[in-house]
Order: sequence, then structure tokens, then C-alpha cells
Amino acid sequence: MDRFEAMSLLIAVAEAGNLSAASRRLGRPLSTVHRHIGDLEAHLGSRLLHRSTRRTELTEAGATFVTASRRILEQLDEAERAARGEYAAPRGELVITAPVVFGRLHIAPVIADFLAAYPEIDVRLLLVDRLVDLMEEQVDIALRIDELADSSLIAVPVGRIRRVCCAGPGYLAARGRPTQPSALADHQCIAVGAPGAHHVWRFAEKDRGLGQPITPRLTVTTAEGAITAAERDAGITQVLSYQIAEAGRQARLETVLEDFEPPAWPVSLVYRSQSPMPRKTRVLIDFLKPRLRQRLSALGG
Repeated sequence: MDRFEAMSLLIAVAEAGNLSAASRRLGRPLSTVHRHIGDLEAHLGSRLLHRSTRRTELTEAGATFVTASRRILEQLDEAERAARGEYAAPRGELVITAPVVFGRLHIAPVIADFLAAYPEIDVRLLLVDRLVDLMEEQVDIALRIDELADSSLIAVPVGRIRRVCCAGPGYLAARGRPTQPSALADHQCIAVGAPGAHHVWRFAEKDRGLGQPITPRLTVTTAEGAITAAERDAGITQVLSYQIAEAGRQARLETVLEDFEPPAWPVSLVYRSQSPMPRKTRVLIDFLKPRLRQRLSALGG
């Protein structure tokens, strides 16, 4: 029996909730997962799982063993990386994730410069508009926009971005500029989200949060689509400041309701705590940090 493999499978079962889900996640036959868990229980002389038709739960002994297994496998992974030289020289592969538009505009250009500076490091850039689990998806660094929930992740602040309302100059010339959020009821609004959803745009007045319900004339599933429609004078939309920076510089869009903007959102690089940290991870963080701060500062964040 390969105890390390059995420990990995047990952890996967604990995280997935049952053996079938763990089998699908790992791409391993269900019979293999059953056999390794059974062999491990026989080796330990203790039941590790309570099995039912719908869910599998850890026994008390199983929960204790999973905690110890995670620690052992992390130490083994560190030892292997140290032996490969990952802690001594910046080489290997890194995975970084970011929201789609921010990643395209600001992460990808910096990564291109990073690759030129560090020819022995390869990077996989995962651009998705969802919260990625760094541990589960084996991501080294994530760019997060918004306040961070308490977690074991380490966060490096790199700036702030604002939520802004904007419209094309032609639309504003024809319909006028709203002077307060409630005036949006008399304007064509372009919402970002699912069609048919209830849309509330966030504002602030005298340090107090304010939610303004809107009835969109147009609903688009992506911010880029909403921005394109606004540039064509289809109405007013609310997006993030970095998403319209270029359109603002070229006078294709103008911001409105600036006095009612809600508090800016923090932008952070986050990563898992590792001791020691692989040098490849450290050099990427050190490379990204000043360059992203410079870019966000230029955006007025």
C-alpha cells in the first residue's frame, strides 16, 4: 500500500463529501478510491469514514488522521521542492489568477515583462470572474478586488479601485446629467448581470451607504459589453474605474454622480503561507507589487 497516495485520497474524500465525488475530481476509478481507503483502515485498525448512500463523513479518528496527513504531505511537498532547487533559484512554473478585464489590461503586460526578466520561470495566467480556491486549484498568487474575508491567506495591498457611473457624451448631451442617484429613474440604465435579476446600484451620501434600485433598459452579462453599449450612447452604466480608463482618456465616456461614489475597493495580491517560500513565488510578488501600484495610482485609485 502506498500510504502517501492513500492519505491524499482520504483528504480528497473529506473535501469532496463522498467517495464518488472524490473519484470524479481526481479522475481515478471509484474502485481504486474504495480499495486504498479500505487498505488504509485495515493498516490503521480503525474506521476512518462513516459511509451512507448520500454522504460520507469522517469519524473522529478520521478527522484527526486527515489533519495530520495534510501536514505530512505539505512537509513532503516542501522537501521535494527543496531537493529540486525551487527554493534556491527562481525557476519552475507559477499559476496566477485575476479577474478577466483587470488581468487582460494590467496583469498580462506585467507578466510579459516578468517572463523576459526570468527566463527559467513559466507562468499560467488564469483569467476568470469568480473566486478561485488557491489550494484546490493549485494557484500560487491571486489578484483580488474587494474587502478580503478572514482567512489563512497573506494579502499584499497594491491599490484601490472605484465603482463609477458613466455614459457617452452624446447620451448626456441629449438626456442631461443626473445630479443624484434617484434621478436614474428618468434615465436609460445599462446593467451588468443576469437578465431578469433585481439590480441595485451602490452609492454613498455623507458617509452613509445608499442603494438605488434601477430598471435597466439593457442588461449585459459582461462589463465589457455594457461599456461598449454606453460608448454607443445607449445609456448609463456602473462599472469599475479601471474598466473605462482608456475610454475616459479618449473622451468616449464621461463619469457622472462622482459625489455619490461608494468607498473604493481594495486591490490585493494574495497567496498561501509557505515556509520557506519558493523563490519563484517571491520574485513574482516582488515584481508585480510595485508595477501594479504604479498602474493603479495612475488610474486615480
